[in-house]
Amino acid sequence: MSDESKELIKDAAKRLTGFKKRQYQASIALKYFDGSARKTERVMGWGRDTLEKGLGEARTGIRCLDNFKERGRKKAEDALPGLEADVRAIAELHTQADPAVKSSLTYTRLTGKSLKKALKDKGYAEDQIPSENTLRKILNRLGYNRKRVQKSKPVKKIKQVDEIFDNVHKANKESDEDPESLRISIDSKAKVNIGPFSRNGKSRNLKPRKAADHDMNPVAKLVPFGILDVMSGLLTIIFGTSFETSDFIVDCIENWWDANTAKYAHIRELVINLDNGPNNSSSRTQFIFRMMEFSDRTGLKIRLVYYPPYHSKYNPIERCWGILEEHWNGELLDSVTKALNWAATMTWKGIEPAVNFINKIYEKGVKLTKKEMRKYGDRIKRSKNLPKWDVTIEPVFG
Repeated sequence: MSDESKELIKDAAKRLTGFKKRQYQASIALKYFDGSARKTERVMGWGRDTLEKGLGEARTGIRCLDNFKERGRKKAEDALPGLEADVRAIAELHTQADPAVKSSLTYTRLTGKSLKKALKDKGYAEDQIPSENTLRKILNRLGYNRKRVQKSKPVKKIKQVDEIFDNVHKANKESDEDPESLRISIDSKAKVNIGPFSRNGKSRNLKPRKAADHDMNPVAKLVPFGILDVMSGLLTIIFGTSFETSDFIVDCIENWWDANTAKYAHIRELVINLDNGPNNSSSRTQFIFRMMEFSDRTGLKIRLVYYPPYHSKYNPIERCWGILEEHWNGELLDSVTKALNWAATMTWKGIEPAVNFINKIYEKGVKLTKKEMRKYGDRIKRSKNLPKWDVTIEPVFG
């Protein structure tokens, strides 16, 4: 065999992998080297073990399966059982949705150093925990983007931000561990214009969809309001056609509870994660009054747990809005029915949401006077340290 032929054969072998490569090398050994793995190794420079395996496959007709996944060093989260679940549990406390609410991306303020400390607090030994660099890579592999997002930086940071976050984490943990407590996350999304508008979407069609050249004069405007059962992942989206007022928010909560009463028959406390927006603020008299009425009607103890100002993107429901935007942006939402139907086909954690519609006009500016609210003072229990950010309402029976 000439040197030129050898190089051509070697080059062809380099382009193959696994079974195909062994099959090719075995055919060369049988044709030019009397089926001898030793001779082929000496002349061609191929590994004898691989040649013998290939010749054995050619002789018996039995193919050896390649298990490439088991080769090399395992990922740290695969090598240490439970690490991935613990990292996720820690990261969720420090993760926010895409600030622009345009995608399903998440961002975390957690660093490798702080994650390592949190794992130690969970009981991991020093020699069990991967390096800080590896922990950062694990966060990246699990989908927790570590880039800073300019828009997410607070315009104004109050001194109590860390204290408020600690209170949120503590209240959430207490609720999640109590079988008679249910934690939900609520928030509304920006109004959706209904009409033949592009919404910057993309779709897989032979020809591009035709949208209006200007996003003006909508047929209608929808106000999406979301309620997420955080532990189970069950999502409810309620669309309104009027304003996002305190009455609209509480009507949505009542609508959701009435539809799920049987499912939550054992629940005695409702912990609500929310931001301190103008219509559901703890100082909004109409919102607090309506929540007291809801508490009395259902017999539920209500605990309102607020996120710090300018940090609402950490509220779990915010991530659902990014999923919804990605889901329906390739479609022209030119009717209310179409918008509702498309929303009903999105999935959050593999589950399609319940979608409802409230076609009611809400009046802005409804409120109670300070004198009217004084008689309910005993009903509203505020945290001593964080009175604006942690409010409990006890039901009155009879």
